[in-house]
Amino acid sequence: MNRPGRLFPRAALTLIALLLLPACSTIPRYYLRMAEPDATLTKLTTHPEQYDRKVVLLGGTIIEEERADNYVMLRVKNRPLDQDYIPHRPADSSGPEAGSYWVMVQSNQLPPVYRHWARMTVVGRVIGQQRSEPVLSLIYVRGWGLSGKHDGVWAHVDPNQIPSVPEGVHLH
Repeated sequence: MNRPGRLFPRAALTLIALLLLPACSTIPRYYLRMAEPDATLTKLTTHPEQYDRKVVLLGGTIIEEERADNYVMLRVKNRPLDQDYIPHRPADSSGPEAGSYWVMVQSNQLPPVYRHWARMTVVGRVIGQQRSEPVLSLIYVRGWGLSGKHDGVWAHVDPNQIPSVPEGVHLH
């Protein structure tokens, strides 16, 4: 036996949940609109001139860290993003999507928990190359810790700012 009073609140809660669901993306829409559609590591490495100073979305896991002046350079092993912008291992572990890229961020702006991120979704502006690998100036990152522990988000204050480039990074 359904009571009219109980049916409405359930239906209303379901409707509210469905309306809010798209807003609960792993990456804020602001950054998604900023990014070049369909950018991949393969496209960045084969046609770097097409992505110069453009914003891209990539996934990955940190494999190396270098300190340069006031910046941290993170070398990131690429992990292609799925439809929800969550990074996963590439289908071909020896193909071009299995390569690496660099992420540059001011050392005083990176959250301390980044060292615990197993994976990350990166929004960055392509600013050059280091060791023949693309370099992104970090705009936004969503860090994925193990089992949800140490998850984190970092957002740059001004995504249009292009920082001075440390030695070793070659501009396009």
